[in-house]
Amino acid sequence: MRDETRRWIQSDQAHCWHPFTRQDEWCAAGHEPLIITHGQGAWLWDSEGRRYFDGNSSIWTNIHGHAHPVISAAISRQLQKTAHISFLGFSHPGAAELADRLCKFFPEATLERVFFSDNGSTAIECALKMAVQFRLQTGAPQRNEFVAFADGYHGDTLGAASLGGVGRFFERFKNHGYPVTHVRSLADLRALDPGKIAGVVIEPLIQGVNEMRPWPSGMLAELRQWCDESRVHLILDEVMTGFGRTGTLFACQQENVIPDFLCLAKGLTGGTLPMAATLTTGAIYQAFLGAPENAFYYGHSYTANPLGCAAALASLDVFEQEQTLDKLPAKIIHLRAGLAVLKAAHPIIHEVRQCGFVAGIELRQPGGEKFPATMRFGESICQAARAHGLLTRPILDTLVLMPPLCTTLAEIDHVLAALHATLQSPDLDRIWPSGDSLRM
Repeated sequence: MRDETRRWIQSDQAHCWHPFTRQDEWCAAGHEPLIITHGQGAWLWDSEGRRYFDGNSSIWTNIHGHAHPVISAAISRQLQKTAHISFLGFSHPGAAELADRLCKFFPEATLERVFFSDNGSTAIECALKMAVQFRLQTGAPQRNEFVAFADGYHGDTLGAASLGGVGRFFERFKNHGYPVTHVRSLADLRALDPGKIAGVVIEPLIQGVNEMRPWPSGMLAELRQWCDESRVHLILDEVMTGFGRTGTLFACQQENVIPDFLCLAKGLTGGTLPMAATLTTGAIYQAFLGAPENAFYYGHSYTANPLGCAAALASLDVFEQEQTLDKLPAKIIHLRAGLAVLKAAHPIIHEVRQCGFVAGIELRQPGGEKFPATMRFGESICQAARAHGLLTRPILDTLVLMPPLCTTLAEIDHVLAALHATLQSPDLDRIWPSGDSLRM
């Protein structure tokens, strides 16, 4: 190991606190975390010079590839002007232009206003607070509850965490935040009395943290219809699904659905800088005008950060210049075909779930039984895949594939070959010492 790698690891283990991480294992003697030093396109390099394909787009953020010259140049140009100014009492060209471009992706007189914040959780937080305040200011204060879908994930700030349906993340906090009812289907939703509901929150087309599970076709349009009939706001969490992941710029476009609130983050800046946006309708915006106390008293120091706006505008330029969305269908088909071949070759692949350029590969024992949770089998597979030049993370025993949209067909083949080699390895039988081989 290089001296600089050893020094960085020692400093990290002595002082850093990582998200969603068992810190005792991270800091254990002998554990050598990867220190990623740079990236190019869909690839990352560690401090030892090893190259890896970025199989989950650096936690679902990267769109056009690392160090994209168009986005990097836009950030550099903005940096020569100013890195940040307050959006409280001021504005700047980047924010105005970005808000205009985002709204123009939707029909006129629909999503007309953009509230900028910092990350996916705050984008959701804005929508929730706006939805509640709207009711307070329009004569419906009893509508202060929300509905979310079971096993969902919408962020970790307290309001967003209220919506969470994953026990290991949110059980400790379930009695705090907003009153939320969790449902599993539209049938469950229809059984509720909508009179107290301010809004329904959903990830359109596919749930991410719920092991990449797609919704039935047409479900989103039906949900929109129920919300209209029940006078309930529809809040779409497109933090993961936005910016091409499902094959269209926004997932809701596939079912011609326009929400009352659209929450964006992750890919907004192409995966370069933290930034979020909550889009809403002119009708909702109107309720915040008039009396001074009607204003939306919420914000962040780095709201509408000029560097983030420059990156987001450049990312939208790249979508047009590189015809990113036009090239996606062939990649989606290629990935689907390759995953089918991979599943046929490996009995421990129980199911492949794909929505656009997002896929979840669920691993189970050859008989269909789940691996014991204590094994953390999916983690073991992802660790082993590093030796074959692939970085990704599992959700339980579901391997997540969410490549950058710039990924080529040859790079998709690399990912599939890396997974095949990992699942074909004799080491699998040592990971699962049951006497039953996990390989063909």
